[in-house]
Amino acid sequence: MTAIEAPDSVKAFEERLLQVAEGLPKRLRQCADYVASNQDRIAVSTVAEMAEGAGVQPSAFMRFCQIMGFSGFSEMQRLFRDSYVGGWPDYATRLDHLREKGDESASGLLAEFVEAGRSSLEMLLKSVDTKQLDEAVSALSKARTVHIMGLRRSFPIASYLAYAFEKMKVPAVLHSAVGGLGNISAISREDALIAITFSPYSTETLELAENARANGIPVVALSDSAVNPLRKSGATLLTVTEIDFGAFRSLSATLCLAITLAVAVGTRKTA
Repeated sequence: MTAIEAPDSVKAFEERLLQVAEGLPKRLRQCADYVASNQDRIAVSTVAEMAEGAGVQPSAFMRFCQIMGFSGFSEMQRLFRDSYVGGWPDYATRLDHLREKGDESASGLLAEFVEAGRSSLEMLLKSVDTKQLDEAVSALSKARTVHIMGLRRSFPIASYLAYAFEKMKVPAVLHSAVGGLGNISAISREDALIAITFSPYSTETLELAENARANGIPVVALSDSAVNPLRKSGATLLTVTEIDFGAFRSLSATLCLAITLAVAVGTRKTA
């Protein structure tokens, strides 16, 4: 028997993960970090594949499952399979077949990326926390100026938000951290910050978000896991899971969420 009762939903799983992650030793923390950023893989992977992704031995990953309250990996995997019945695409199978056939044509890649984007959008609709979304829109619509920070893979989302807010006449500033300048002094208590970062998280974005929260400035975070430093700082967290194709992850669901935020805030501002 396990020492604690196993989570009965994905949301309960995320809450348990958030509670235990900080106190785990190094190898088990690697498991927690990998699971937090790759929940989409649990339902379709073996324990050996998950352990390899986390950089640990299968025995360590099994120990992690037990700490989470499960008898083993199979029970944890069942939770995710049951939670996404009808919603999980047979993506791993399609990817394996594509590799076996060696189909790397442009049309084949296009089909797979379109399918990954479609699956990501469907998952977003099922998993988005509507309460958090409403809180984010409320905080941003009350702000005098919306500051936006997103680097590397997050930059397209950040730049789109800045563009959309400008077109809707919502005062916005896009931060770039060029030259190591955080520009925290440019953000006042009447403003709000949108911080966008995915695992491995941008140090510059995390620092700006933490400094903003420390100064009493509302922070809305777009990220890929409920278990990350942005949540600990007290940010209003909107999580997005992007289904990947190979080693590439699109931004389909994240861009959809960004469009939603931009239009909702613009509408609220002009009401």
